[in-house]
This record gives sequence, C-alpha cells and structure tokens, in this order.
Amino acid sequence: MSAPSAVSPAIPTPARPVSAWVLAQLGSIVGPQHVLSDRGALRTYASDALATFAVEPGVVVLPASTAEVAEVVKVARSAGLPVVPRGSGTGLSGGALPVPGCVLVGLSRMKRILEVDLANRWMRVEPGVINLDVSKRIAPDGYYYAPDPSSQSVCSIGGNLAENSGGAHCLKYGFTVNHVLAARLVTYDGTVVDLGSAVPDTPGFDVLGVLVGSEGLVGIVTEVTLRILRKPEATRTFFATFPSTTEAGHCVSEIIGSGIIPAAIEMMDRLAIEAAKAATGLDWPDVGAALLMDVDGPLAEAEHTSQKAVELARRTGALEVRVPKDEDERLLMWKGRKSAFAAVGRISPNYLVQDGVIPRTAIAEVLAEISRLSQKDGLRVANVFHAGDGNLHPLVLFDAKRPGEEQRAEALAGEILRICLRHGGSITGEHGVGADKAPYMGEMFSEADLDTMARVRCAFDPEQRFNPGKVFPTPRLCGDRPGIYSPHPAELSGLAERV
Repeated sequence: MSAPSAVSPAIPTPARPVSAWVLAQLGSIVGPQHVLSDRGALRTYASDALATFAVEPGVVVLPASTAEVAEVVKVARSAGLPVVPRGSGTGLSGGALPVPGCVLVGLSRMKRILEVDLANRWMRVEPGVINLDVSKRIAPDGYYYAPDPSSQSVCSIGGNLAENSGGAHCLKYGFTVNHVLAARLVTYDGTVVDLGSAVPDTPGFDVLGVLVGSEGLVGIVTEVTLRILRKPEATRTFFATFPSTTEAGHCVSEIIGSGIIPAAIEMMDRLAIEAAKAATGLDWPDVGAALLMDVDGPLAEAEHTSQKAVELARRTGALEVRVPKDEDERLLMWKGRKSAFAAVGRISPNYLVQDGVIPRTAIAEVLAEISRLSQKDGLRVANVFHAGDGNLHPLVLFDAKRPGEEQRAEALAGEILRICLRHGGSITGEHGVGADKAPYMGEMFSEADLDTMARVRCAFDPEQRFNPGKVFPTPRLCGDRPGIYSPHPAELSGLAERV
C-alpha cells in the first residue's frame, strides 16, 4: 500500500458559490446579523484548533433553535450546498474544517440548559453549552458531569458528542458515549428526529450509539440529554516523579494490574513537565517523567486504594511521591496537567498535537520508539497523555518559519500513528479522525470495514451532505459522489426563478 499523504486531505468543491438568494433566505431564518459572509468574518471560521488546515466557508450561519437549524439545512439542500456543523472550534483533527462554499452552521448561540432532573440524574442541554458549565450548574446540589476533556472550560457538549470526547477521568467513568442518554437530530433534509431515551433499557437498536462519535457526518445535534453523577464522598490524589517514562509506564501497568481502577492516571514526560512549569509556576522537579493520579469513592475505599497505589509507585522506582495538603494544592496539580497542551507554546513557536492509542503494557516501548524517531528527524516530541487507557497525546514541536519543518513535523506525527497501529492500537482515542487522519483509515481498517461504515453513514445522509471530505479516505458508496448533493432539475428551475 502506498503511503498516504498527511499534509492535505482531498476537499470536494461545491457546485456553485453561495448566491444572494441563499444569503437572503438564511437571513430571514436566523436574522441578517447572524449570517456572516464578509471575508474577515469567514476567516475566523476557516479552521478549528488544527490550524494547519484552513478553508474559508461560503457562509457562516448562527441559528438559535432546532427549528432554525432545520430550516437552514433545507435552504442549503435546495441550493445544493454542503453543510458543516461547528461547536466551539476546539477540535484537534480538522473535524469542523469547512469545505469550499459550504454553509457552516455554528451552534455557539444554542447554549441553554433546558431541563435538570436530579431525581433521575439527567440534564437536557443545547449543543453550545460549555462542558464545564454542566458541572457548575449542578455542583451546589452535589452532582457533576464526568467527561472532562482538558479543554472543558471552552469545548461544547455538541462537539464532545461528535468526537466522543473522553478526558482524564474516562478511565473509570467512560467516554461521552457512556453519558449521553438521548439526542435530538436534524437530518440531511431538515427532518427533526429524537434518538435514545432518558428511560433506561429502552428496546431496539442502539442508534444513539452510532450518532455519538460520528463526527458530524450524519446530522446536526440540537439537544442532548446527559447522564449526571453524584460527587464521590472522597478523592485522593498523588503526584509521583520517575527517572524516565520506562519506570512510569511500568508503574501504570502495575497499578492497573493490581486491580486498582483509578479515576484518572496521567503521564507527562520531561518536555511536558518543563512546559507546564513555565505556564503555571509549579515547583515540579526536572525529571524524566511524572504521574498524576486520582482515586475516588467512599472515604475508606479512597484512602485504602490511594495508599496501595503510592506503595506501588515507590516499588516501581518513583523518585518522589507528593500528596497535596489541601484541595487548592490538588487543583493546582491538575491545572498543571490540563494546561500542558497550551503550555507547550512556552517552549516552542509551533506544535502539532497527535492522538493515538496503544495497550498500556506497551507504553514504555512505544515512547522509546517515539524518542528514536524524534532524534532521527531532529524534532522534539513532548508526551502528555491518559496513561491508564493508553491514550497518547504526543506534541511534535517545530518552527514554521524554517522551510520544510512543518511538513517534517506532519510526517513524524503520521509515523507515530503507525507505531500505535503496529502495537495493536488505534489512530485516535478521543480527538476524532476528521480531515487530519482520514488518510490513515485505510491502514487501520479493511475495505470491507470502511464500506460498512459508509453504509451506516448513508442510512442517515444518503446525499453525503454533512461534513463531506472527513473520516473516509475517498468518497465511498451512495454513488461514490464527492459529498455534494446535486439538486433535482425542478429545484434548480425554482431556484433560478427566485434568484
């Protein structure tokens, strides 16, 4: 198999530019002030957090309700334009990357918490609600929302659902898919459907499970019913340092192998520690690796489990183990970990964030391979990741001002994905495939696998209207069209009359 290009995914071209009639129709639905078409505004939406890919959309529309989303989709369909949904734009795989001439539907105005049912432990929200705001709303009552991506103070619930986001505490509590009970969806023709139920054990196929993690390929989610949890009685945290990632990786395997299920167990290597210190002022030592671990539950269980984990850390070569003296110090430790991605900007002018999964028993070996690649290519790689479930987040550091260095960084990031695959892992753990990793899907899945996935996508969106050019390495099925709907001649005639 020839090596895929990791630099620029194929992006389909729309049948025609956005017309004045389309702009007027969209303005009549959401208000002219919520239809953005000037070049300056469009550039703001040209990429998500993967800024190495950028495409100007044809128009940006900011609806405020399910009804408005449905009408926007109908107008886009009548004009033969693709639709790209967008949440907060914090995605790291190009999942919200526009395609030329598309109608980009931004959901940031849809940020209402619609209903809270503490007795039955669920909350119904719009997709623009910020992840952390869910927990803030119910914290006074002793509840919280478990999925906690590092970007949780800015990322949206709709984006979390699209990517099946995880976070530090997904090891014990699961990913977004484990906490979504129901969703309202606008389909390719503007139909509104409800999937799932807040009532447990509803019979039938798990269609909701298809929606979560579908990366915007099957429709636009306009409401989400979330599972909420009681706060644990106690949480115990420790921070352990090690000579290298080898000892730290061995510690993770020993802790999980002993039967302990941490709420979270995170690893950082020397470069990541250096960046976190630069951003937060933490007094962490200069060491080869560090682990940050939470255990929670009833007080007696948390105390016992934490003590056992600390003993295992010392037995596997920890240089130092710190236990926070109070909640403020504990939160500061976690601030260091959660700021690591952004903090890398303190030690490098540019960097790429990669996302792959490996068996946790292979952590030391894989990190050694990444180190060898880094030295061979002359590019530094900082590693900060969810060690408990083997979800790596290597950050490839480079300087875009140096000719060819960005391309070398992209190639190195791609080789890291191949390392994950060789060790029985995956090309993504929680950031999604999007535009960035579509070229690698054929290395992880067979043609039959990809065709089966495409058939599921076509069941929801036979016109491949939503988010074309993402996830799949080539146009597949549904006539193998390039993702752009061609209107019926009668529709074109009617459109011409209206224009």
